[in-house]
Amino acid sequence: MKKKEAAIEIVKRFIQTDPVRAAQALETLPPRDAAGLLRDLPPSVAAQAMENLPPPESAALLGELTPAEAAGVLHRTGKYHAADIFRRLDPDFSKAVIPLLNEEFSKDMAEILAYPRESAGRIMHTDFLAFRSDARVRDVILRLRQMAKKQLPAATYCYVVDGGNALQGVLNMRDLLLAAPETPVSEIMIKDVVKVSPFTDREELVAMVSRKHYLAVPVTDENGRLIGIVNTKNIIASTEEEASEDIQLLFGASAEERAFSTPWFKITRRLPWLTVNLATAFLAGSVVALFEDFIARVAVLAVFLPIIAGQGGNAGTQTLAIVLRGMLMREIAPHNAWRLVKTEILVGFVNGGVTGIITAGAAWWWKGNAWLGLVVGVAMVVNMVAAGMSGAMIPLAMKRLGYDPAHSSGIFLTTVTDVVGFFAFLSTAWLLQGKLL
Repeated sequence: MKKKEAAIEIVKRFIQTDPVRAAQALETLPPRDAAGLLRDLPPSVAAQAMENLPPPESAALLGELTPAEAAGVLHRTGKYHAADIFRRLDPDFSKAVIPLLNEEFSKDMAEILAYPRESAGRIMHTDFLAFRSDARVRDVILRLRQMAKKQLPAATYCYVVDGGNALQGVLNMRDLLLAAPETPVSEIMIKDVVKVSPFTDREELVAMVSRKHYLAVPVTDENGRLIGIVNTKNIIASTEEEASEDIQLLFGASAEERAFSTPWFKITRRLPWLTVNLATAFLAGSVVALFEDFIARVAVLAVFLPIIAGQGGNAGTQTLAIVLRGMLMREIAPHNAWRLVKTEILVGFVNGGVTGIITAGAAWWWKGNAWLGLVVGVAMVVNMVAAGMSGAMIPLAMKRLGYDPAHSSGIFLTTVTDVVGFFAFLSTAWLLQGKLL
């Protein structure tokens, strides 16, 4: 009860001055209690908190309100965040909310939701500045000055369109200021404009802005009409969000889980993958069980099992991290995927050889048995090669099958390195048991 009262006090105190902190406090409350608190706040203030909550948490809170209350909050929330919230609402509840939203807001959300989640259409802005190709330089500069007086956001680029709003070019601010006042903008515009479709994947956008260093990219429809722009800061923010989601997915947590998500939400998102991990652990354990009697006779083998498996897991995770980054930055394509796999196999072989020699020397020095060192060294090389190959192939295979390449790749990678490492080590030791006993 004290925890609930403390959270409510934080929300009331910081909702207007520090909405981020207030939102974090809201996440510590059960949805019903948090919704009750939001109900007592003005819709505009409640919307501030919603802007700083993850969409799943926001949807859970709105689901506790009446449709009219939910519509009032949504109207005051940014349309892109509102669209992310809306797609997570219960279908029956969302049907009751739709008639209560004004027509323009409903239309904007419908357009946003029509685009794939990882696309330019989801993060583009429609408040760009465009001029007709016959506009004069003086008219454009006058318009920019008027914007400054009204304290509207300054435009990085000005776009040039024809009578049908088809994109013709882009105006560089320097060229605009240096041109004669009566010059038509069509004469100074940059005609070779890089543009994207609203369905362009976010990974492609990331690769484009990192390669070209653009501050904004125009978005056009199938007829070439300018419909929005994607700012670099939006792409970066979206990429950071995806990166944090990928880290959680990599280790079997939900991409939508946050630090203060409810315990039940955390349990339902983590437990299925923990169960999968348990099943794969039994698979690795079954390999060890095959050699149970042999390990009992050569007990020193048990000492090296976690070393072999752990080293392979670490090497595989390094490869996995590099491959996931390469896929995000669009460095990896079907035509060079096999070259990547071969490179990682080579790296695994060399790293395995070096660490295998070190481990073999330690085993030889410890037990005075060169054959034990050979067994450990061979197993290390085999497992490091398997780690490099699987660290590259698992995310590529998941991408080919249509799944998120980061989605619990770590669990499958650990299974491979454990099974291969244990089997390589124990089977080699069993073949040379006459030298070990």
